[in-house]
Amino acid sequence: MVDRNPWLTFLSHAVLVLGVAVVAFPLYLALIASTHTAEAIVQSPMPLLPGSHMWENYRDALIGSGKLGSNTNVVHMMWVSFVVAISITLGKIAISLLSAFAIVYFRFPFKMICFWAIFITLMLPVEVRILPTYKVVADLGLLNSYAGLSLPLIASATATFLFRQFFLTVPDELVEAARIDGAGPMRFFIDILVPLSRTSIAALFVIQFIYGWNQYLWPLLMTTSEDMYPVVIGIKRMLAGGEAAVDWNIVMATAILAMLPPTLVVILMQKWFVKGLVDTEK
Repeated sequence: MVDRNPWLTFLSHAVLVLGVAVVAFPLYLALIASTHTAEAIVQSPMPLLPGSHMWENYRDALIGSGKLGSNTNVVHMMWVSFVVAISITLGKIAISLLSAFAIVYFRFPFKMICFWAIFITLMLPVEVRILPTYKVVADLGLLNSYAGLSLPLIASATATFLFRQFFLTVPDELVEAARIDGAGPMRFFIDILVPLSRTSIAALFVIQFIYGWNQYLWPLLMTTSEDMYPVVIGIKRMLAGGEAAVDWNIVMATAILAMLPPTLVVILMQKWFVKGLVDTEK
């Protein structure tokens, strides 16, 4: 039995509260700023209590009202971000599942070389590959398109490696039983491996959705049309106002709105996400 030291318990809770405060305070400031006028935000000291302009600020952010520095609105930008994020997420999971399945359960020449060729891409930063990738996408005429924003990002060596490691833990008896029952490779994959992988899929879904939603560098190169701006690029464009004053209240309202979809995904899939990361009964 482990004895609990009251001082250590107090210290651990104090560190936890301090960490939460450090992370949450900037979000609190953004939320408070989204309820005030732009003039109130830039004054010193900045108000730390909610203001009375919340609905006007969020309305202006959602419908545009000429205050966004572009002709589009946050609803459209969030739709672009959602389509890109869900395409990247589903594409990464599907390709990683199939590639891991092929590497583990099929015999073909140079199988391990193919696996290490996939795995070694983890050692290459995105910046190394981004110009050749841009050249390919531009030559295919995919600039300013959903395909151009999502297709180059759907391959994932990390997800392939994780699924491969999980498939290696599946008992050989399960494979033999499926073969005796007459199940072909794809039937075994769809009816057995995919259901067994649901917790890992859920964990990767959360991680990859947030990864796709927060993409900045690739959309910055890919998009020249305002109709294809994701919300992260839209926020940056709102700050590039030249000599004009920045409407910080609208910027902060947009930032809060941009956080809602990934937050909702994490909340709805929290149970599966944690189980996928810590489950040892696989």
